[in-house]
Amino acid sequence: MIVSSVMTDHPSWLSAGETAYRAVRSGGSTWVLTYAPEGTGTCRTEARLTCGEGDAPVLDVVDPAGLTGPDDVVDALRAAGTVGRWRNPDLWDALATSIVRQVIRAGQARKLYRAFCRAHGEAVTTPHGPTWLFPTPEAVLALPDDEFTALGMAFKRRPLKAAAEAVLEVGPKWGELDPAALRDEVQGVPRIGPWTAGATVADLTNDYALYPYADLAVRTWADRLPTGRTWPETEPEFARRWARLAGKDLSAWTLLTLAWGVRHANTSGAVAI
Repeated sequence: MIVSSVMTDHPSWLSAGETAYRAVRSGGSTWVLTYAPEGTGTCRTEARLTCGEGDAPVLDVVDPAGLTGPDDVVDALRAAGTVGRWRNPDLWDALATSIVRQVIRAGQARKLYRAFCRAHGEAVTTPHGPTWLFPTPEAVLALPDDEFTALGMAFKRRPLKAAAEAVLEVGPKWGELDPAALRDEVQGVPRIGPWTAGATVADLTNDYALYPYADLAVRTWADRLPTGRTWPETEPEFARRWARLAGKDLSAWTLLTLAWGVRHANTSGAVAI
C-alpha cells in the first residue's frame, strides 16, 4: 500500500538505510512489517509472513483531507498527507510496551525495550537485518530479579510480571472485549493505571480517542505544530480544549499529531517525548 508516511512510535521499529522494519506476533504466526520511500512524498508498506499461520496485521490509513476543526490545526495536519499505522496484533506486547514506556521518555523506552528483546526475546531474521520479539509472558515470569536490574529494568519488573500473569490467566477473555471495556479491565492489574491502559488499547486498535490524549507527548507536539496557537499547559485544561476542538475527529487529531511528532523528532534531532 502507498501512503505518505507510516507512524513508527512503537519501539520495535528498526532501520536499514531508508527502510524501516519490525517483527510482530499475530496469533500463531510471525510477520515482518516494512516501509520504504516509493517516490516524492510517498512510501510503500508491506506485511510479510515469516512463520506459522494467522491473519496479517491490519494497516489503518488516516487521511487528513477529511478532518474537521479549526483551520490552523487542520491545515498543519493535512500538510503531512496520509499516515499509515499498523495495529499491534499482540495484546501482550502492547501491554508490555506500555509498561516499559511508563513515566520515561520515548528514547529511553526504546533503549530498554530493545535491550530486553535482544537479551530474552525470539530472534527474527528479515531481509533487512535481525530483530527480536518481546519475551513471552512465560519468559518474563521465569527471569530472576537480578536480570531485570542488569538490563536497567528493575523498576519495570513488578508491573511486567503482574501483567504476564494476568495475560496468561485471562488474555483470551481480554481479546474478546470491546476496546473501552478492555481499557477498564486491564487497570485491574497492579501498577496498570489509566495512561498505560489507554496507550495499550490505542496500540491494539488505532483508536486514539482511547489514548490518554492530554499526556505530555500530545501536549508537546500540539504546541510545536506550526499553528501559532497557545495551548493550555495543564492536562485537564488541555484535554477539554483538545476534545472540544477535535470533536468527532478526536482519534485522528491525536494519532496525526503524535505521528507528526515522531517524524519531527526523527528528522530534526528533537528529543522524543
